[in-house]
Amino acid sequence: MNIAVINYGAGNICSVVNALRRVGADPLLTDDPEKIMAADRVVLPGQGEAGHTMASLRQKGLADLVRSLRQPVLGICIGQQLFCEYSEEGETTCLGLFPGVRARRFSSLWPDTPQKIPHIGWNTVHSLRSPLFDGIAEGAFMYFIHSFCCIPPHSPFTASITEYGGVTFCSALKKDNFYAVQFHPEKSGSLGERLLSNFLHLS
Repeated sequence: MNIAVINYGAGNICSVVNALRRVGADPLLTDDPEKIMAADRVVLPGQGEAGHTMASLRQKGLADLVRSLRQPVLGICIGQQLFCEYSEEGETTCLGLFPGVRARRFSSLWPDTPQKIPHIGWNTVHSLRSPLFDGIAEGAFMYFIHSFCCIPPHSPFTASITEYGGVTFCSALKKDNFYAVQFHPEKSGSLGERLLSNFLHLS
């Protein structure tokens, strides 16, 4: 199976590559459109700023390419936010794969009761509705690090929800062949590896 990990200059990509290797994959880190199109699975991972990362995707000619993909595609962390319609970070128009879902600043959602930002550490996922979570129980702990969150939490595309400081947000999304998670499966121990393995074995 050919696994393409899109290389667009975002941070944390190598840890995703290593995690995929741990679950038996042989991923290719690439920004070559032909290799991405030919892959059986595609992953868009990383940490970064939404405006810069969208600009990088457009500069490399990858934004429209990602939208056109028909094989299973997984967005991780900033990858999930880029799959949305819009991000408040840099007032960025994103890929629009999940219509109506936006990445909002946590700080804009609790102006009267500020919490620590970024949201860092282990938190639970609930209302699991995706084959990515096969074998993963309600309330499982995953590892998060982010300052923006995808809302509304009960969109037609919500695949899991998580609560932080009184704000409930989409911790996973799904539409057609596009899957996305806000947490970092590569940092989430055995359950994160199970999720990556489930992605590799989607029918």
